[in-house]
Amino acid sequence: METFKKLFEHNRKWAAEMLSLDPDFFKRTEASQEPHFLFIGCSDSRVPTDRMTGALPGEMFVHRNIGNQCWSTDVNMLSVLTYAVNVLDVPHVIVCGHSNCGALKAAMGPASNGLVDHWLSDIRNTIRWHQDELEAIADPKERLAKLSRLNVLQQVGILSRTPVIRDAWSRGRRPMLHGWVYDIATGLIEGVVEQVDSVKKADELLPNN
Repeated sequence: METFKKLFEHNRKWAAEMLSLDPDFFKRTEASQEPHFLFIGCSDSRVPTDRMTGALPGEMFVHRNIGNQCWSTDVNMLSVLTYAVNVLDVPHVIVCGHSNCGALKAAMGPASNGLVDHWLSDIRNTIRWHQDELEAIADPKERLAKLSRLNVLQQVGILSRTPVIRDAWSRGRRPMLHGWVYDIATGLIEGVVEQVDSVKKADELLPNN
């Protein structure tokens, strides 16, 4: 219970600090949001979206799920994407994976994970498509890191094929797609793929497109 109460204590402290720096900060953010980014990341609690990027409230529209996936049948993700692109007009869409990801570990392993296994099926497809490449990496940590990059590429590829993105590109609006991996051990972000802003670039840079 003490840990829970600390959330309120930190909230009050943070709100007071923000007001001391900018007395009108919350009035402005309450009025509207004009984010520059849609961030699609993993639900992992070790990935602090705002702190690792320095984004302030109102700058980043966020969707998170297990394994930072972009299923073309996920109505939740597609609704977020549609709102971000067609209403908020975000110029950048970022898919961000991370090191030591539990979802990727589960997908690589033989153990049953119940209902979660359905959600991991696309990651397992990526593993199967790149099996020889992954099995050639002896170090398990490096193999997992490689899978994290491959998974990000796969998810950005799925995004590039969605009607939402294709329609926006066809109208000349250019949300750029980016793929990142956040290293929990160092706090640093690695750019895996950058500035995918057309069907041509998607075909050149993304696998299985």
